[in-house]
Amino acid sequence: MGDVLAGIHATWEFESDALVIRFDRGNRAPRLFGVLRERRVPHEALSSVTLSPGKRGTVVLHAVPRPGADPLMEAAAGQLPENCDPYRLVLPADRETLAEYYRDELRGVLGPGTEGAAYLDDPADGDDVTPADRFLVAPPQGPQSFKAYDGKASFDGQSEVSFRWSWTGASSEKWKAGDQFFHVRDLCGVEWRSPDVLDGHLRLVPRGGEPRAPQPDRDPASVVFGLGYGPVHLSLPFAAAVLAAIRTSDRVPARTAAAPGAVAERIRHLGELHQAGLVTDEEFSAKKAELLAEL
Repeated sequence: MGDVLAGIHATWEFESDALVIRFDRGNRAPRLFGVLRERRVPHEALSSVTLSPGKRGTVVLHAVPRPGADPLMEAAAGQLPENCDPYRLVLPADRETLAEYYRDELRGVLGPGTEGAAYLDDPADGDDVTPADRFLVAPPQGPQSFKAYDGKASFDGQSEVSFRWSWTGASSEKWKAGDQFFHVRDLCGVEWRSPDVLDGHLRLVPRGGEPRAPQPDRDPASVVFGLGYGPVHLSLPFAAAVLAAIRTSDRVPARTAAAPGAVAERIRHLGELHQAGLVTDEEFSAKKAELLAEL
């Protein structure tokens, strides 16, 4: 198609095989949109498109993604408020006729296994849509990081997630366990609970089903959010990027030799904890030996 439809905080471009969504980065736009910037959504990643009345003299075009097609929406698990939904395009009500045209155009090109041909105006009617067997929308690219209440979470964009505990927020269980480093091949999922709720957190799910602390603040495989920490616009893309890396890995747990520079940095950080009295001599020696064994 190639046409462009500009709305409030976003613009949709209709390509022959995909919907390209470009987000505004203005002060009034949701901060999540500014981080996402642009997303290319293949038609096969959509289940339907709806048009409904919005608030205060607007109408809303909503492209409904197929279950399992978008790592961002899979990580969000229905927790995003409407104004932060990247698949909603809000338009002035006087553009309703134009919105109807593009709704019908997009419905006409949705692929098999979707409900596009049914001309549904209720997303709930799309429950019979075939889930995608792989992610069809690209995850956020590049290294990701954000500051949580009890530590800093980092992802190198490919294979390793790390949690470095803060001096003041981390529980004694996490300090005893030390900073954590996870290879995506050793993980089977990501649990993200929005920072907008009281018990918000990001928890990595290791393979093997080992027993874990029920409270995220005591689980070394999680970071907990608090007021002003782990904001949605940073923690959700992080969760989506890690989830996509897990799903696209060979899914076979395997340890590879760590880079000498990475091990040296981890030993240096361990030494700082030792000098500060937060790690005993025995714990320092044992952890250092573990790190050297990774070379």
